[in-house]
Amino acid sequence: MAQGEATLRALPQDARPREKLLSRGPGALSDAELLALLLRTGLPGKNVLLLAQELVDHFGGVAGLLHTPAEALKAIKGLGPAKRAELVAVLELARRALTQQLRAQPVFDSPQAVGHYLQLQLGAKPHEVFAVLFLDSQHRLIVLEEMFRGTLSQASVYPREVVLRALHHHAAAVVLAHNHPSGVAEPSRADEMLTQTLKSALGLVDVRVLDHVVVCVSGWRSMAEMGLV
Repeated sequence: MAQGEATLRALPQDARPREKLLSRGPGALSDAELLALLLRTGLPGKNVLLLAQELVDHFGGVAGLLHTPAEALKAIKGLGPAKRAELVAVLELARRALTQQLRAQPVFDSPQAVGHYLQLQLGAKPHEVFAVLFLDSQHRLIVLEEMFRGTLSQASVYPREVVLRALHHHAAAVVLAHNHPSGVAEPSRADEMLTQTLKSALGLVDVRVLDHVVVCVSGWRSMAEMGLV
């Protein structure tokens, strides 16, 4: 099969995602069809829709694909530098859109946006990262800072450093966050103890801890919603 036959143009008219999107809207397209629009070409013997569906299946859905590190995409046949760059660009656009949203309104006006934002930022990292969302007096995002890496515990996360950064940003509140590379977003007993330690330290300078969000590639959990903050 010639390379051109693996493109979107080689598909039957009623199966072309671009035409379907323009005539029926993006909601009418499956995840694989939307992904095919980004990829544009498949491989000899495998049209672009089949390639897109294989990617969706391989990474556990489009969310899993978008949370996959760029390095991991190199192992997929048919994803050259240009296609990988486009997927990474879509992920970065999603991050920036959520950042803009969180800076424009109180974070708990949209708790789902906070969870998705932190999942996009931290969920795919291969090592544990502890980060802090510093918030103003209206609980709008000032900045997200990744503060500590490695196995997280009360011994490896320094409350003094978190307090100093909160004072530096003139933060009125914070949302704590860290990832679980294991793929399970359930907070541990150590996470609960760390949260209380930081809550006490930040309380001394009148900075509220609103939440501690645990994220992984496939999801996130709010410790505040679980009654643990």
